[in-house]
Parts: sequence; structure tokens; C-alpha cells
Amino acid sequence: MRTTVAGVLLAAGEGSRFGQPKALVELNGQTLAERGVGLLRAGGADPILVVTGAVPLELDRTLTVDNPQWRTGMGSSLRAALQALSEAGRDPDIDPDIDPDIDPDIGPDIGPDIGPDIGPDIGPEMGPEMGPEMGADIGAVVVALADQPLVGAEAVARLIAAYRGGASVAVAAYDGQPRNPVLLAREHWPEVIATATGDQGARTFLRTRPELVTLVECGDTGRPDDIDTPADLARITAAPTNPA
Repeated sequence: MRTTVAGVLLAAGEGSRFGQPKALVELNGQTLAERGVGLLRAGGADPILVVTGAVPLELDRTLTVDNPQWRTGMGSSLRAALQALSEAGRDPDIDPDIDPDIDPDIGPDIGPDIGPDIGPDIGPEMGPEMGPEMGADIGAVVVALADQPLVGAEAVARLIAAYRGGASVAVAAYDGQPRNPVLLAREHWPEVIATATGDQGARTFLRTRPELVTLVECGDTGRPDDIDTPADLARITAAPTNPA
């Protein structure tokens, strides 16, 4: 098993309901993007990719993947991140038409739709930091959302522990209800790429492959509250359990 687990922070949206990109919104002196990166790093994910779109982001010790299709929803951001990692880990001597990481039944369907759109944007950003050797060593990703700042780092750590214990798909649950973050092992990336559309993210994949999902209870580690509006931010800021 490839034991390296990367972190992916989806932070490409324009925050139409909030009035500004939520990645730049501050909570307790940090932007939501900075908090999301800190969450993934403290939970044990490395390297960390930040998917951008509406605004550029430069965060220390992260890799940036620009998603030119960000307006279509976070599904395109998830696709961009997984495609970037897949490309980074691909042996240049292997014919992409027979890449063992790509299911032949779905590979041809995903290539024309996303390859040309993300290829030029990820090359310069990822090339120097993530070569084929590092990319090939990544066995799974933990995907987190920038607008859920109350998720605890322990949730990420528990998902990674579940993966190292044999789970190939692990989902953080709160009082038994599946939410975020989500861990996806490498063997499932082609299927996730093929099914991630609109604002569904990995939801379609998770619903159609329930037999793969391991729920990991994280209700004692934090909360999956979304910040969609200024009122949400005010409520979270005023809450006595608001983390530093």
C-alpha cells in the first residue's frame, strides 16, 4: 500500500452568498484558506494542494492547482486536484492509453472533457515541487472544504488512520451523519473524476458505492458547520466553542 496521504483543500468558489470569496474571509486572524491548510497539515496530510479559481491564493508549503472551470461547482475542483495528482505520478514511459491507474471503461470518457482545460494551468505550478516520484507515492487524498473551519485536525488524522488500517474510502461522520472531510484511495480516483459534477463533489461516487465507505465518527473532534453567509460567520464567531 502507498502510505503517503495528500491533502486537498477546495477553495475555488466566489462566495456569491457571502459577498466575497470565502477562502479570503477571516476567522480569528486567519483566512479560511489558511485554516483549511492548517487543518490538513496538523492532521498528517502531506503534500497539500489548494484548488483555486475565483481568486489566486499563495499559501506557504502548498501546491496550487488553478481550476478554470470553477464556476461549474466544486466537482470541477475535485476533478482538477485528482487529475493533477494522477498526472504527477504517471510514469512518462507508460502509454496513457494503458495506464493501470485508469479504468479502461471510464478513462476515454474523462480525457477530452478535463485534460485540455486543466493541463496548461497545473504544469508550471506543480512541476518543480511534485515530480513523478512524489506523485507516485501518494496512495490517497483527504479532501476538505475551505468553508468548514470548525472541523478538527483529529478528523483528518482518524481518516488517515482508517486508510492505513485498510479502508479505501473513509468519510468523517458527526453523530452518525456523513459529512466532511473525505478520504479517497488512489484506485478510486478515475471513478470519482468521472462522476464529480456540479456541486456534488464526491457525493455521487459515495452514494453509488456505499459498500466501499467506512464511516469514521468525528463528532467529538469538531463540527462540519458551513460558512455560506456573513450571518454564519457571525454565529460561529460568537459561539462559546469557537476554536482559536
